Amino acid sequence: MEIGIVGLGRMGGNIARRLMRGGHEVSIFDKNPDAVTTLAGEGAKPAGSLQNLVAALKAPRALWVMLPSGTITEDTIRELAHYLSAEDTVIDGGNTFYKDDVRRAGELKPREIHYVDVGTSGGIWGLERGYCMMIGGEKAVVDRLDPIFATLAPGAGTIPKTQERHDRDPRVEHGYMHAGPVGAGHFVKMVHNGIEYGLMQAYAEGFHILQNRSADGLPEGHRYDLDLADIAEVWRRGSVITSWLLDLTSMALAEHGNLDNFTGYVEDSGEGRWTVEAAIEEAVPANVLSAALYERFHSRLERSFADRLLSAMRSKFGGHVEGRPPASDRS
Repeated sequence: MEIGIVGLGRMGGNIARRLMRGGHEVSIFDKNPDAVTTLAGEGAKPAGSLQNLVAALKAPRALWVMLPSGTITEDTIRELAHYLSAEDTVIDGGNTFYKDDVRRAGELKPREIHYVDVGTSGGIWGLERGYCMMIGGEKAVVDRLDPIFATLAPGAGTIPKTQERHDRDPRVEHGYMHAGPVGAGHFVKMVHNGIEYGLMQAYAEGFHILQNRSADGLPEGHRYDLDLADIAEVWRRGSVITSWLLDLTSMALAEHGNLDNFTGYVEDSGEGRWTVEAAIEEAVPANVLSAALYERFHSRLERSFADRLLSAMRSKFGGHVEGRPPASDRS
């Protein structure tokens, strides 16, 4: 299938590569010419502008936008709309706020341009592992794009099938789902990221307790000099708290020990805040998710081992670079 991709960063570039490996024809555009040149050397068709990218695709076109949420995505989709025709589709695969999806789809509808939102999880590992996708949009449009989603998805792999899933959508067992109408994909991904905050915070606090067990203030007989990397590794094997985040935690602790290479200044990319806002709208208690978000705020004031472990996990799964403390807070 033919597709255009706008944005060749950590995830956009690897999405293009995975699609090319799957036999799709991929045209690309990015404002960074080096990123375009690199992927063109791997077989993608380069375009020098958004207009040229659209012109290179046969109708009905599919354009996947993989950019940070906010102004850059807004401006890009607005410009693309000038060049697109009826029955073309804009796919937003970034972490856009779901209410913005609903608004954009409404703005494109009079011109009969379709809009699909894709909550995309997989980070910098997606090229090899595949991407878990939560998709929002019209059923006919999502179905037409299925070859793209099927290629990007991780596939069933070796995960055992869940019992009693008779007559349910088989796509979910391959790592992607049509969650509902426009906005539903990013809404589900938003809550996914809110849960991610809570899971990461639980690991970070637990390992902080373990790390602090050798503190001088404790009775000598109650102090333990614990090997955190070995604890993380043993928990990976048969324990009830095993997960991919724990895999990455084990990797980070084995590589960096006490994590002194991280400051513990932990950013939040927006989805945690939006999840808490949704909980408030729905009057749903979200004590753990709220506290995890507030701890990220706290990390920018006073940083601990737990904060450094959060930074290490974010680096491992998404290649996220730590934010810089304000100048007045640096020593």
